[in-house]
Amino acid sequence: MRAPTVPRPGRRARYVAVKTAYGGGGFAGALGLTYVVLATEAKLARRTIGVPTTKAPLAAGSYGRGKRGDKPAHLVVLGDSAAAGLGCDLAEQTPGALLAGGIARDLHRRVDLEVLAVVGARSADLEVQVAKALRRPVDIAFIVVGANDVTHRVPIATSARELSQAVATLRRSGAQVVVGTCPDLGSVKPVMQPLRTVAAVWSRRLAAAQTVATVDAGGIAVSLGDLLADDFHAHPHLWSADRFHPSADGYRRIVDAMLPGALESLGVEIPVSVPISDSVQDVQLAARVAAREPGVEVDPMPEDESGGGRLARLRRRLPLVGRGAPEGPTDPAELEAEAAG
Repeated sequence: MRAPTVPRPGRRARYVAVKTAYGGGGFAGALGLTYVVLATEAKLARRTIGVPTTKAPLAAGSYGRGKRGDKPAHLVVLGDSAAAGLGCDLAEQTPGALLAGGIARDLHRRVDLEVLAVVGARSADLEVQVAKALRRPVDIAFIVVGANDVTHRVPIATSARELSQAVATLRRSGAQVVVGTCPDLGSVKPVMQPLRTVAAVWSRRLAAAQTVATVDAGGIAVSLGDLLADDFHAHPHLWSADRFHPSADGYRRIVDAMLPGALESLGVEIPVSVPISDSVQDVQLAARVAAREPGVEVDPMPEDESGGGRLARLRRRLPLVGRGAPEGPTDPAELEAEAAG
């Protein structure tokens, strides 16, 4: 598959940094001084956030109940700490558990959850995670990745290509794939100016490139963006103690944005989450819109409807409400009885 063509971020990011740090003034040495400011701010942000000393709760296992004899759906969660649920206290609060429970509830089928996401992972690590996932058939995969690519200054084109390869491999195996694009790191509290502006620009550009890469590979992209940013000060409970990772409530909001597209791809009708707008756009335009609007979903168009062009469906949805609580872990006794039978 041809890798998406994505512009390099260096020149634009440097320009934004200079404009932010020096009010647009042009004088000798501004660029060099800006690099010093950015490096200092990055060190301060890392010191405030700290290196994770804990692991995300282990959520792998079976969720819900299905009809006797029905094969469980295999769900895999791939990516970084946001996919793993770092910041949660309990396994049932993690994205994987919420996604598995929601799918089990609406699919009326047991879901076997496998969490292969790793704290600190970048897009380059998806290849290994996908290989592990495909040791058995996968029905649906969720991917959240990109924040560590931004903090480690991985070229956007490289990150997008690695994500595209992961999505394409999973789709060829028959799995449905939903990608939560890179969150807006400019909304993170410990990050100060001018680094905040640079991080915001880079995050949005990566999110747009991820959307194109995902849709071109046949997956569904959901914009996470600054989904929690507007509520940072008013609702600090949406953030964990490190003020970098979401809390259990924050992860629930992220899952609410990603779950509708997954349910539709699995054939579940969700009338309480009908799109409030639904349009067909060029995939590049759809990606730029989604990068600015958190919660927007971009779906690939069927080949017979795209007319041979690179078109995508852009959807804005109402919040997923009224579905009831997600299913919890399957009763171990039931699993033992099934194994024995």
